[in-house]
Amino acid sequence: MKLLITVQGSQYEVDVQVLDDAGAPAPAPAPVSAAPSTPSPAAPPSRPAAAAPSSAPTPGGAKEVKSPIAGTVFDIRVKPGDTVKVNDTLLVLEAMKMESNIASPVAGVVKEIPVKVGDTVTHSQVLVKFA
Repeated sequence: MKLLITVQGSQYEVDVQVLDDAGAPAPAPAPVSAAPSTPSPAAPPSRPAAAAPSSAPTPGGAKEVKSPIAGTVFDIRVKPGDTVKVNDTLLVLEAMKMESNIASPVAGVVKEIPVKVGDTVTHSQVLVKFA
């Protein structure tokens, strides 16, 4: 999965590996190249850009977005019946005083949001279901 991340005004395209939910050990990670997608007059950041958490539908074709991290639901940006595009922000999780936008991995219609603002969620807990 590719994500576009902005760090100090510079945009980076990064590859993110989604781990399976069965708890199977992940294969060795491939090196991630963080090449700026647009030229920047300033020098690149001295630290590599951190990859944002990803969300993906569960295997087998079910359209659910699961939490990539444990945290607290900070904001919900969609409601049941909303039509979303790939990479639209569905909700925001807060973990360790950092906010993480959870983006839609698919285009579709939101069917259900089984969490509410303030809920504590665990890794792999379903956050959004699509019709």
